[in-house]
Amino acid sequence: MLSLFVFPMIIINSGLITSIGILFICYIISGLGMAGIGMGIMHDAIHGSYSSNKYVNKYLGYTMNLIGANASVWRIQHNVLHHTYTNIDQTDDDINPPSVLRFSPHAKKYRLHRFQHLYVWFFYGLSTVSWITSKDFVRINRYRKQGFFSKKNEFKTELAKLIGWKLFYYSYALILPLLILPLAPWIIILAFLSMHFVTGILISIVFQVAHIMPGVEFPLPDGNGILEGDWYAHQLATTSNFSPKNGFLSWLIGGLNYQIEHHLLPNICHIHYKKISGIVEHTAKEYGIPYHTKRTLAGAVWGHIKMLRELGRMTPVAATALRN
Repeated sequence: MLSLFVFPMIIINSGLITSIGILFICYIISGLGMAGIGMGIMHDAIHGSYSSNKYVNKYLGYTMNLIGANASVWRIQHNVLHHTYTNIDQTDDDINPPSVLRFSPHAKKYRLHRFQHLYVWFFYGLSTVSWITSKDFVRINRYRKQGFFSKKNEFKTELAKLIGWKLFYYSYALILPLLILPLAPWIIILAFLSMHFVTGILISIVFQVAHIMPGVEFPLPDGNGILEGDWYAHQLATTSNFSPKNGFLSWLIGGLNYQIEHHLLPNICHIHYKKISGIVEHTAKEYGIPYHTKRTLAGAVWGHIKMLRELGRMTPVAATALRN
C-alpha cells in the first residue's frame, strides 16, 4: 500500500509527465494507495495493534501524517471518542458530519436531508480534502477545550507538528508538481483532487457501512449521563460486519469488514479477526445479543443507502422517547 501511494507520486514529481491522462492515472493510483495506508497500516498502528513493538506502531502511525492528516487528532477522534461512544450523537465524532448530512435519528433534521442518500457520495469524496485543510485544525482546538493536550506546551507542540506535516504533504503532493510539470495548474489541481476523491469515497464507504445501517442502535445516555447496559453489548448493538467470507476484500481494507471484532478487541491485529469472529458470533447468540452482518459489500452499501434515506425522513427522536 505504501508503494501504491509512493511510486506514482515519485513519477509525478519526476517532471517527466506531459500527458493529462497519465497524470490523472498516477494521482488516482496514489489515491488507492492512500486509502490502503489509511485502512491497512495507520489504523492498526495508531491502535497499537500493527506490531507488538510500540516503536513500530508509533512510526507507522505517522503514515497518517504522510498522507496529509494527523495521527494525534485521529487517535482522539477515533480511538477515544468513536470507540468509547460509538453511535452516540454529539459525542462520536465519526457520526458528527456537516449539517447537510444526518447520521443519527437524534440529530436535527432539515428538508435537504430527504435527498442525502443521493448526494452523500459527493461529500464522502470530499472528506479527505476536509482532513488536509480545515478538519484537523478545528478538531485539535476543540479537543484542547475538552481537556486533551493538557500537559504544559503540549497543544502548541502538537499544533506545530500538525502544521509542519501538512506543509510537507502539500510540498510533494501539490506544490512541487505545480512547479515542475509542463501542464496547466488547474489540471494538476484537478488531478490532485481526484486522488482525494477516490480516497474519500473508499474510506467513507468502509467506515460508514459499519455503523450507519438498518438495525444498529443509536443510544443516548440518561439524564445523569449514564448509558444502559455494558460497553461490550453497546459495541455489538451499534456495529455491523460485512463480507465475512471475502478474504481478498478483507486483506484489501485491513480487516475492517470485521468491525464488530475490531470494536470489541481494538488492540488485536486485524489478521486475527476472521478466526475470532466465529467465537464472538457464537457468544453473542448465546447471550441474546445482536450480531449484525451483511453477506456482501454490495448488500452493506445498499443497507447504508436505505438507512441514510430513512434518517433523512424520520422525525428526530428525543431521549425520553427512546427510553420509553
